[in-house]
Amino acid sequence: MSESTTNAALFERAQQTIPGGVNSPVRAFRSVGGTPRFIARAQGPYMWDAEGTRYIDYIGSWGPMIVGHLHPDVVAAVQTAMSQGFSFGAPTEAEVVMAEEICRLVPSIEQVRLVSSGTEATMSALRLARGFTGRNKIVKFEGCYHGHADSLLVKAGSGLLTFADSTRNAPSSAGVPPEVTRDTLVLEYNNVEQLRELFAGQGGEIAAVIVEPVAGNMNLVRGSRHFLQTLRELCTAHGAVLIFDEVMCGFRVGLGGAQALYGITADLTCLGKVIGGGMPAAAFGGRRDIMSHLAPLGGVYQAGTLSGNPLAVAAGLATLRLIQAPGFYEDLAKRTSKLVAGLVDAAQAAGVPFSGDSVGGMFGLYFRANVPQSFAEVTTSDVARFNKFFHAMLDRGVYLAPSAFEAGFVSATHDDTILDATLDAARDAFRAIA
Repeated sequence: MSESTTNAALFERAQQTIPGGVNSPVRAFRSVGGTPRFIARAQGPYMWDAEGTRYIDYIGSWGPMIVGHLHPDVVAAVQTAMSQGFSFGAPTEAEVVMAEEICRLVPSIEQVRLVSSGTEATMSALRLARGFTGRNKIVKFEGCYHGHADSLLVKAGSGLLTFADSTRNAPSSAGVPPEVTRDTLVLEYNNVEQLRELFAGQGGEIAAVIVEPVAGNMNLVRGSRHFLQTLRELCTAHGAVLIFDEVMCGFRVGLGGAQALYGITADLTCLGKVIGGGMPAAAFGGRRDIMSHLAPLGGVYQAGTLSGNPLAVAAGLATLRLIQAPGFYEDLAKRTSKLVAGLVDAAQAAGVPFSGDSVGGMFGLYFRANVPQSFAEVTTSDVARFNKFFHAMLDRGVYLAPSAFEAGFVSATHDDTILDATLDAARDAFRAIA
């Protein structure tokens, strides 16, 4: 191995031409310290870095690799699509098939528009909600990250939470004028009383409420059934649009997404990650009467040169077909639950305060005694101990999210052998940091 291809050398080189050396902030390892791993290849549940070191992968490209890396069916679909052309800037039959599949699998979606990123999906859904209602105010919740559109960078999760001073409880971004966020109202996640109070006073001014029904960007925090049902009732009563941001949890926690698990009908839904199978793809869709306000039918403009890219659609369709196999999600949930239970047992045996939770193929690890229910509770986790655990696991060949504030992901290729190896590593790691 040449010195110029080590992780450290690549990181140093990258910082000369890329801000921070990475193209998405959390990848820089600033939160956990140390040198980021530059990944050279992946297969199934594994990734290999530039130095040839193998890791069991629990980020799965932050969710999309639900059937594992390089699944042969997905590879074949992309290769077939590639042989016909990379991009056309014109409609394709595959886009229609993708739209039909999404509408079939998520019953609340009557029409859908394909886009290229989760940020684009949430940004467009909010613009549509405002255009549909003629109102300006939107409601979001602390710790929920809905992409990096300006109006949403208020008390957000994901990288903003990772790099924020959590004692201030208000991560945000420079470059966002106060005027842009003036109509963004931020409430506590899972706080029903606060929600009712807001709608009682300003319900007629609210265009939309956007929420992660299972949050994954302040670590994993599940919305309570009461909280989500109340959201549905209040939005209906006051004519506001209920937007489920399922970019992360859609097709991750179950076949119909979180809304299928909870039995709640969203007005608009944002999807991403899994529907691209690892390619840049996302979507937003919902009620036909709302979607009809989009250009070219209505006055709400949205466009994207690479929307419905044939390679992304091919990868996404192949993935969506694979996850419909009988028992797929039952098996995935069992694997994820086994992982979390094993980690909790290992921590307890070592005397380390720790808890964990999982929904479908998503999981959360918390260095605190109890599973958090809110942003505020998440910020009380022992971040310093998590950082030590992260590196202890990395040294033992297990790649977790390089942040205490990100959910993890299990794929269908994480079999018992992989899980047992992970738990063996964890028992050593917990003892090392106790």
